[in-house]
Amino acid sequence: MDKSSLDPALIEQLKKLQQKYAVMGQDLSSYLDGLLYSDYLTYWDYIHLDTLLSLQNPKTQFPDEKVFILYHQITELYFNLILWEIEQIAEKEGIEEPFFIARLDRIIRYFQLLENSFSVMVEGMEKDQFLKFRMSLLPASGFQSAQYRLIEICCTDMVNLVHVEFRESMMEYSDIEQQVSHLYWRSGATELASGKKTLTLQQFEEKYMKTFMDTGMKYRTKNLRKIYHENFPTSPEVIKRLRELDMLSNVLWPLAHLRSAGRYLHRDPDDIKATGGTNWQKYLPPRFQRIMFYPELWSAQEKEEWGKAAVAKAFS
Repeated sequence: MDKSSLDPALIEQLKKLQQKYAVMGQDLSSYLDGLLYSDYLTYWDYIHLDTLLSLQNPKTQFPDEKVFILYHQITELYFNLILWEIEQIAEKEGIEEPFFIARLDRIIRYFQLLENSFSVMVEGMEKDQFLKFRMSLLPASGFQSAQYRLIEICCTDMVNLVHVEFRESMMEYSDIEQQVSHLYWRSGATELASGKKTLTLQQFEEKYMKTFMDTGMKYRTKNLRKIYHENFPTSPEVIKRLRELDMLSNVLWPLAHLRSAGRYLHRDPDDIKATGGTNWQKYLPPRFQRIMFYPELWSAQEKEEWGKAAVAKAFS
């Protein structure tokens, strides 16, 4: 082929590639040989579809267990996307409002999809099947979602995640270890009768507490609340989105779980225990925990009635 017949734009791109690889001490022609001999990329290889579809391993023969597994896997993937957006915000140098808002919008969109998708759990399984296959899952529990706990830690100051009984007294604490020892969700995995830690909680803490501690230290100066206060404290658009994120994460998402628990675990006159013995009746209702990532953005009345309107709407 005559050089004059080559697209000038292509020649320019080759020059840029040659410069790029020269800086790294690499030979461009070797890379072009690799490109020449490599196969075309396929969709199924790119997303590792075969591997993905092999990750569902039910413990029983009940068909709806596959629904249960897949939905929780989908949830964890969305959590991973949320953490990815938060990381981009936290690591952004010279962060500007449009970037912050765009990433908050992504996070909000993921939470909206999660909340709206929970009907897969609430309406998408036969109650009789669920109440049987769930017993094969002990002591595992959705309570053990570490990614959701990491989202909480990255969204706010650790003290705002302390159990409501200790929160005010620990407002002046800078000791992350002390605050972590009183995180609100730890009381949600105690045995209903004795008040002792369940095996579910013991397993969870053994695997993840160091990660939670390290993340708390890493994000103590760059969680979303800190970034908001240091950069956009008067922005109405940022405030609007942080309020929406707070409501989605700390009211609507727990309520989605509460509806599911109410459907499958409520039985007059007694409630059926959740897997691992987690105390869902006290742990899930937002009014009991009063977790707010951005408490300064809510009025005294809104705090007092935290989750009340959403609960009334959800169970009307």
